[in-house]
Amino acid sequence: MSRNTFAAALLAAASSLVLIGASKAPGKPAAPSAADASVARYAKAMLADGQQTFRFDTFGSEHFWGDTLQLHKAITGAKNGGVGAGVSPKTALSVGLKVDADALPATLKAQLAAGKVNLDDPATTIALLKLNAVVGVKAFTNPDGSVKSMGIECAFCHSTVDDSFAPGIGKRLDGWPNRDLNVGAIISLAPNLQPVADLLGTDVATVKKVLATWGPGRFDAELFKDGKALRPDGKQAGTLIPPAFGLAGVNLATWTGFGSVPYWNAYVGVTEMHGSGAYYDARLSDKAQYPVSAKSGEWNTRGTPDRTTGKLGALQFYQLAIPAPKAPPGSYDHAAFARGKALFDGSAKCATCHVPPLFTEPGQNLHTPAEMGIDAFQADRSPTHMYRTAPLAGLWAHQKGGFYHDGRYATLGEVVDHYDSHFALKLSARDKHDLVEYLKGI
Repeated sequence: MSRNTFAAALLAAASSLVLIGASKAPGKPAAPSAADASVARYAKAMLADGQQTFRFDTFGSEHFWGDTLQLHKAITGAKNGGVGAGVSPKTALSVGLKVDADALPATLKAQLAAGKVNLDDPATTIALLKLNAVVGVKAFTNPDGSVKSMGIECAFCHSTVDDSFAPGIGKRLDGWPNRDLNVGAIISLAPNLQPVADLLGTDVATVKKVLATWGPGRFDAELFKDGKALRPDGKQAGTLIPPAFGLAGVNLATWTGFGSVPYWNAYVGVTEMHGSGAYYDARLSDKAQYPVSAKSGEWNTRGTPDRTTGKLGALQFYQLAIPAPKAPPGSYDHAAFARGKALFDGSAKCATCHVPPLFTEPGQNLHTPAEMGIDAFQADRSPTHMYRTAPLAGLWAHQKGGFYHDGRYATLGEVVDHYDSHFALKLSARDKHDLVEYLKGI
């Protein structure tokens, strides 16, 4: 076939394809294949199931927080079948608990707006619990309506609200760290902390002292493994509650790179929330590094019935679907943001580790304490002995409590100063300002 004949044949074939395409009804997409339709159904179901699990599943944790520690009795108070004064809505809000406005009936919203609801009465807290309105907390009731137990959910630490109805009351913001939540103060209310003291080999008074050191927005997820209640310098050993948004594509999901999203869900669901399920990590059986979990056997937990493992897939699916929130308009200087981006990607070398758009390294995103220019205390509580490069998208949404795993830097300016000094970047005052504005805006 000659070159001209071949070209003519191609042109004719192309013309035929155009005519065939034009003959189809405009705007009518082809029906998805059976395989594509199956994927779409699966994705929709996984998203819905994962959200349900994240927001409302206790994994059976009520057997620990309610049945064992009796925390529900301290919340309800003696007048409502519990013990002590009880926890009023005002007190609950003051320790960082949040209320889902969408779970409130319209009549109750109207009464709240009119100031006709007694926010000093623990009975009101009980009513909110029964409505499933307290974010991350679920009450279990007897046939007569009295509270018999309570459990916690993922949303307890990793959701907040937008305050659209009132401070502490609004629409849910899943994945946002609750930096108002005083976990230690809440746990300290439990009438029976003896099991915790026994696990740690100490007394209840000491347990309460340790819990009091955490403060709002902090939790020590290694205490039940290594028993290290305080840093060597005497300061608290907890870490800031991390965000659970913007994690799609991110390899390691914790401050010190323990593991991935489903690893951490199993770790927290079974060994921190104390739900019923399976969890295994032989690294935590090391008697020298993890004396508590090595003795308790928590590193190889096989709770029955298993109410956790079957939910890890959908839970991860939902968490990875939560995007990092965009910075509000007017919350940063756009011109400085643009200059800061050029610095971040260029001479400041931030993007070497915080690779856009993940803002962490694709792959094994870990660094030694020496590389980070900080002490090794928290890193050495991890099997990795390292720190993860934190993803930065949505950084503006979790500025409360400070930065780094322990909040050691109160402001973004202090973070920039640290790296300027550690890496000898020789940034000018304007450079530092521009980098801060960029960090506020990504």
